[in-house]
Amino acid sequence: MDKSATHETLLVVDFGGQYTQLIARKARELKVYSKIVAWDSPNLESEWRQAKAAILSGGPKSVLDSDSPTISPDLLKSGTPVLGICYGQQLLARLLDGEVVKVEHREYGKQLLQPVPNAALLRESGQVWMSHGDAVATLPKGFQVAATTSTCAVAAMEAPEQKLFGVQFHPEVTHTEGGKEVLRKFLFDQAGFRGDWTSANFIEETSEEIRRRVGSKGRALCAVSGGVDSTVAAALIARAIGDRLVCVFVDHGLMRKNEAAQVVETFRTYVPAEFVAIEASGQFFKALAGVIDPEEKRKRIGGEFVRVFEQHASEIGDCDFLAQGTLYPDVIESGSKTAAKIKTHHNVGGLPDCMKMELIEPLRWLFKDEVRSAGRELGLPSEAIDREPFPGPGLAVRILGEVTPERVRTVQDADFIFREELFREGLNRGIWQSYAALLDVRSVGVMGDERTYLNPIVLRAVSSEDAMTAHASEIPFAVLERIASRIVNEVQGVNRVLYDLTSKPPATIEWE
Repeated sequence: MDKSATHETLLVVDFGGQYTQLIARKARELKVYSKIVAWDSPNLESEWRQAKAAILSGGPKSVLDSDSPTISPDLLKSGTPVLGICYGQQLLARLLDGEVVKVEHREYGKQLLQPVPNAALLRESGQVWMSHGDAVATLPKGFQVAATTSTCAVAAMEAPEQKLFGVQFHPEVTHTEGGKEVLRKFLFDQAGFRGDWTSANFIEETSEEIRRRVGSKGRALCAVSGGVDSTVAAALIARAIGDRLVCVFVDHGLMRKNEAAQVVETFRTYVPAEFVAIEASGQFFKALAGVIDPEEKRKRIGGEFVRVFEQHASEIGDCDFLAQGTLYPDVIESGSKTAAKIKTHHNVGGLPDCMKMELIEPLRWLFKDEVRSAGRELGLPSEAIDREPFPGPGLAVRILGEVTPERVRTVQDADFIFREELFREGLNRGIWQSYAALLDVRSVGVMGDERTYLNPIVLRAVSSEDAMTAHASEIPFAVLERIASRIVNEVQGVNRVLYDLTSKPPATIEWE
């Protein structure tokens, strides 16, 4: 959704940096609407003209490479306030006829920053996070050094009269002391943002954009799963176009135990739109038969969703748009020209090219906590908006190897026991996501004095703020021991239980 025409916008130009999404997130925490656009987007110039300020992100390339990402120098002379971060500072210097050179040793980690007196964005010394192999050697005309470290002569530079600033470190990461204050000074003191972007603003502006795009006669189909994302997306679209929205829940047989019935009840009670429930588990299991590769699973599930919609077109009615609850972390992990693909999310990269309906994704640039906030603003109940994230492909990405009805039942039963015990102990509070996964290996065990050769279950519970990073939740050993005992005794086909302690990164929250 394009908010720039109706609200002050910070444009974050993405050069492939691993922290680009954090820049946008930190700005939103300061109540500044931020929009990410790739450096090579054909809309960059028009987006730049509409933006109140711009931030140039970091990136993996060297500005000295012949094929390195770049932008037109004319954009930097347009009067728009600009902050360059890491690669962004180096690009700022190079485009304005400064000099950038390779450093003898790549600098990665914490460094003590020493600002110069009266620096515009920096006040006190402190630890900052560096990650670079190049550095500014000669400042562009009109710039001055704003900060140094023991190994970096130009740790920050500025030309306040031109509203141009650069920092070699990453103010957006938590490792940098006072990093948020650096962004605050740029956004408010130098760029003049009001800082008035809220969930209410987002809902109003997005509703207006949906109405404009769908038109007075268009109809939208919203694929819903009962999860936070699709529920909020449906409620938001219903607010915009009313009874011209039809919500379709496809029961693909890959939900948690008893969850399909709960989804139907929630939507019929709380979302004021037409609701259609379709049982299609057999169709999905057939499409997944023999499939092992997780990327292929996601693509087949995404394609099967669209086929189900088209097969039930007469029941649903003619729809011009397919709405989804895609979030920004889904987009980032699915990859782009500037960011590596971690895994394809079925609602980002799994849809077929021949799809007849046009996509509408009102939450595409939001993080999970922002979606929950919007849900509260829309009046949705806590049981709908505080639900743990659940993947669109469902248990298919929690079953390593082939997905069969029998293996799904195994995961459902183990997952039910795990989550039941967490709730019983009050340990679910503070957990972002918890689930059981079934591995595609077998191990030897002993049950009833007989040898077994069965699959292990892996338990996963993590704490996170936005799903971009996460760490394993601490669960008392006695509780884990009780959960393991129940699973091996109550769930068929399991003789071993493990607890996953890996953080994200290097792992992802889901196993596939």
